Amino acid sequence: MKGRMDNAFGTIVIDNSVIAKYAGSVAVECFGIVGMASVNMKDGIVSLLKRDHLEKGINVQVAENRISIDFHVIVSYGVSIATVCSNLMESVKYRVEAFTGMSVETINVFVEGVRVID
Repeated sequence: MKGRMDNAFGTIVIDNSVIAKYAGSVAVECFGIVGMASVNMKDGIVSLLKRDHLEKGINVQVAENRISIDFHVIVSYGVSIATVCSNLMESVKYRVEAFTGMSVETINVFVEGVRVID
């Protein structure tokens, strides 16, 4: 279901892929996040997605103008995963709510891998 809001001038419809792309761009700006991960269910292989395909590592669901977001991320080696994920959740919640005008109900973060950054 797409995000749908009505106002005095008409209806605003926001596609889930737009929310996913915006949330992905916010996520990669967070300290400790290397990028989004794509998981091949058949082989169990995790790969780092390029910046153009960030939304493939994100699942967005909208129900009654409440957004649920699942992130599949790769984090930097040597950082506190709990702190990085908490920062990611707070940043994404604030910025997606400001961007869409809808409330973010849940954010789930799945850490799929760790990368050493040079």
